[in-house]
Amino acid sequence: MDAIEVEGLKRRYAAEAGAGGDGFEAVRDVSFSVREGEIFALLGTNGAGKTSTVEVLEGLARPSAGVVRVLGFDPFSERSFVRPRTGVMLQEGGFPSELTVIETATMWAGVTSEARPPREALELVGLGGRTGVRVKQLSGGERRRLDLALALIGRPEVLFLDEPTTGMDPEGRRDTAELVRELRAEGTTVLLTTHYLEEAEQLADRLAIMQAGRIVTSGTPEQVVAARPSRITFRLPARFPPERLPLGVPAAVDGRVVTVKTHELQQALTELLLWARESGIALENLQARSASLEEAFLEIAQAGNRPGREDERAVTGVRA
Repeated sequence: MDAIEVEGLKRRYAAEAGAGGDGFEAVRDVSFSVREGEIFALLGTNGAGKTSTVEVLEGLARPSAGVVRVLGFDPFSERSFVRPRTGVMLQEGGFPSELTVIETATMWAGVTSEARPPREALELVGLGGRTGVRVKQLSGGERRRLDLALALIGRPEVLFLDEPTTGMDPEGRRDTAELVRELRAEGTTVLLTTHYLEEAEQLADRLAIMQAGRIVTSGTPEQVVAARPSRITFRLPARFPPERLPLGVPAAVDGRVVTVKTHELQQALTELLLWARESGIALENLQARSASLEEAFLEIAQAGNRPGREDERAVTGVRA
C-alpha cells in the first residue's frame, strides 16, 4: 500500500511585482509513489525542485496542479487528518535560541498529539547529555539532531527529512542513518532529500533524481546505477601506440591515459588483461570499478545543464 501518492504535480511561483512574465514553474508534472515502510530518497541539484515538491507533501503549500495524497488525504486541504500522523524535519528549525534543549523539546511535546516523553526523543538522537544546554550553544550538527528529535516526538507514520545530516560530523551521519533504518524496521515511511549521495545509496529502498523540476530517472539504487557503464582506466607504456588496443568497445585516450566505458566489465577486463600478458606489457595505474550513484547523478546534472536538452528532459521523466 502507498503512504504517499503524487500524480501530475506542478508548482508555480508567481512573478514578483513589476518583474513581468508568468512566474517560475519549479515542479513540472511530477509523479511518484512511496510505499508504506519504505525509505524513498528524492535527489537533485540545487534548484531541481526537491524542496518545492516536499513542501507540498508536507502540507506547507498548495499544488498548482496535480493530485497529492499522504496517508490517503490531501495534506493541504485535509491537514488536520495528516499533520498528527507525520513528522517534518525542515532544513532549518528556527527554534528560540535562549531555550535549553529540554525546554525546546518539552514545548514541542506540549503541542503534539500522543507525544513521546521529551527525554526519550532526545536520547534517540544522542542529545540525552545535552538537555541543559541552550539552543544557541549547540553546534550545527547538534541543532540538526534536535530538529530530528522534534520531528520524531509525535511517533510519526510518515517522516519527511529535508537534508537531515547537513552540518553533522561522520559519527552524527552514521548514527542518524542507523536511526532511520530502525524507524523503517518499525514501519515508519521515510521520504528524504540529501546531497550526500553515498547516504542515499546506502539508505534508500528506492530513489528518484530530479532535474529542472522533473523526475528524469527512478528505481532502486541498483537499478539507477546499473543503467550507467562501468569504467576501466590505465596508462599505456610510452612505447605502445593506442591503436594497438584490442578492446571491442570504444576507448577514450588522453595522452597515455586510456578510459574504457563498458556495460560488460568482467568481459572487457578479462580481454584487456589477457592481451597485456600476451603482449608482455604492464598497465600502469590499472583501475576497474562499477558505476556509482554519484556518477549517475553527475551525468544527469551535466546533461541537464547543456543547451538544447529541455525537450529531452521532458520525455525521459518516468514514474517512480
